[in-house]
Formats: sequence, C-alpha cells, structure tokens
Amino acid sequence: MSLTAFPQTAFTEPAPSALLLLGRGTDLASERGVECVGDLPAPSDPDLVERARAARAALGDRAFVLGHHYQRDEVIDFADVTGDSFKLAREAAARPDAEFVLFCGVHFMAESADILTSDAQQVVLPDLAAGCSMADMAAIHQVEEAWDVLADAGVAEQTVPVTYMNSTAAIKAFTGRHGGTVCTSSNAHVALRWAFDKVGGVGGTGKVLFMPDQHLGRNTAVRALGLSLEDCVVFDPRKPGGGLTVQQLRDARMILWRGHCSVHGRFSERNVSDIRAAVPGVNVLVHPECRHEVVTAADQVGSTEYIIKALDAAEPGSSWAVGTELNLVRRLAKAHPDKNVHYLDSTVCFCSTMNRIDLPHLVWAMESLAAGRVVNRIVVDADDAHWARVALDQMLALPGH
Repeated sequence: MSLTAFPQTAFTEPAPSALLLLGRGTDLASERGVECVGDLPAPSDPDLVERARAARAALGDRAFVLGHHYQRDEVIDFADVTGDSFKLAREAAARPDAEFVLFCGVHFMAESADILTSDAQQVVLPDLAAGCSMADMAAIHQVEEAWDVLADAGVAEQTVPVTYMNSTAAIKAFTGRHGGTVCTSSNAHVALRWAFDKVGGVGGTGKVLFMPDQHLGRNTAVRALGLSLEDCVVFDPRKPGGGLTVQQLRDARMILWRGHCSVHGRFSERNVSDIRAAVPGVNVLVHPECRHEVVTAADQVGSTEYIIKALDAAEPGSSWAVGTELNLVRRLAKAHPDKNVHYLDSTVCFCSTMNRIDLPHLVWAMESLAAGRVVNRIVVDADDAHWARVALDQMLALPGH
C-alpha cells in the first residue's frame, strides 16, 4: 500500500507539521475559504471504544447509525451503513422502525434525513458544529436577493434553480418553490438537462441558477452538456447585482453561485503535473467539485461512489492519484494493498467540519439516548421540509432513479 502526497522525493504521507491546520497557514492562490481550518484529535482511548460498543448494544434496533465516507475510521467502525450524503439519507428513510437516526456527517445531511424520514423518527447529529463550508456559502436571504436580481433583469421566468445536495434545507425549499430540483454529483448532468428542457432545451436560451458549488455546475455544463465556459457566469452574493451586468445575466446559460468545497477546491493543475512526473502511468481520479482546470487535466472524474467503484475495479499493480478527502483516500489505500494509491495534494487537508463528529461526540450521543435523553435533534421547519421534499422528490423522479 502506498499513500503519499506530492511533490516529495520519498513517497510517504506528510508529517503533521506539514499540514495546514487551524489557520497556521493559507494558500493565497486558492479561493476564498480554501484552507484547512481545524486539527484532528488523537485516536480515542480504548476505554472510550468499549463505552461506544456498550452504548451501541444498549440501543440495539432502536438506533440506526449512518457514517459518511469522509468520517474517520473510529467512527465508521460503528456505522450500520456508509455512503455519500444522499445514499445515507435514503437509507435512513428505508429504516422506518428505527426510533433514532444518528447521522455521522454534517448538518445539511442530517436535515435531509429529517425531511425524508417519518415524524416518528428522530434524527441526531452528534456535534451541532459539524457544518459544511460550501453549504454555508449560500444563505437563504442571499439566494432570495439573487432571485430578485434575476427578476429585475427580466430573466427569472426563464431560469430554473438547481441546488446541489450539499445545501441547507432552506435552499432546497427555495428550489422546490421555484420549480427546480436537487442533484447529486452523480446525476447533475441529468438534473441540468431536465432543467434546461423546462425552458427550451440545452440549445435554447433558457438558464439554470446552480447552487452552491460553482465547480460542479461548470464542469457538468461544459463536459456533459456541451456548453462553453463563456456560457457560464459566476454570481457573487457579496457584490451588488452579483457582480454581473444585466447583459451578462441575459446572455448566460449557467448562472453559477460563488461557492465551492474547501477540500476539493485545494487541488490544483500543478498537483496533477507533479504526480504525473513522479509516477509514470498514474491514473488521476478526481471529484467533480474540483476546479475546471483540475478536472480537465485528470484521467477520470466522478462522485465519491464512482471513485470507490473505480478503485475496486482497477487492475492490480496500477497507480492512482485521488483528488478527494483524505480520510476516504486513506481507507481506499488500505482496502487495496495490491494497488498504489496516492493522495493528489502536496499538503494534507481533512474536511475539518466533517471530522468534528469524533468518537467522544458519538459516545455522548449514544449514551444520552440510551439513558432516555434526546440530544442534538435536527428538526427542519415544516414549510421548508415540505418544499425541500418537493425538490428532492423531483430529483428522485429524474431518469436513472
């Protein structure tokens, strides 16, 4: 097994001193918010592992534990199911007998689980501070103001909103109210084609407002639908009118929200060229949340589930550089000792908010539930839940589901 970061002469994972942690270092060439903003606690004490086992056993079938792929191993060890955000929300909905759904992920994921589960079930997020920087880049008041800008420009009626799963319940509800749909990184191309078909097709003049990840929207529009980079504009909610002229809005086909993933946004075209120079014949596999130049330079692009399946199907002895969250890359390297798995970036960046769900928080949540105390319950406003469900149901109605 080889898990390394580049450029280096020795193919070993960087020492902790090489990490960008807690604001100790930033990359000024990166986008706003693209830095590592939190450290990882040390592995939990073995006594805590025993407490976790005891609490999980005490809850039995009353609890269903979901673990996102980006969680650390000691949390994944207690998950009944692992997966990406939407798979886990659907798995929660498929367990109606579970009284408690413990979501080891981030806030928007727990919201989706609450929307899709029954009123009799209670969704618990072990640490309420586990948020998502990308989801936080699109606040509901900003999106509503942006829609007013589109209306003033005379383009709102020919614009369909599409929001990525990585968004708040309020943004999903906005999307549902305005006739749009939710998408995942796996079906974004299907969702975009559906949205364009509502306003004259990909070859027409209609538009999509894509939130909150500009990179997934741009990559999908250009690579899967054949639109050009010139068809895409970026709406910056921090600037008057989104920083765009009325004519730019009228000419655009894809109005991309200025948002991004703070982990995937770190990968650069230089990372790709460095790994190719260091490992001849390497396959570069990246997530579509990466920047367009990274996606263009890669060999394969796909969702978290796609990345996992690609490594599963890879030939023994093959070399891979994976551009996604490090916990998952580590796990893939461990699962495939017959392949050379490398981390794409030259400095290591965990999803710090995802990693707030550590074993101490999970133990506290499980022990509290076992003692009859419901902690950190996630409840979505009824009206938002209704309209978010409309948008989610539209996604489920798309071809391929």
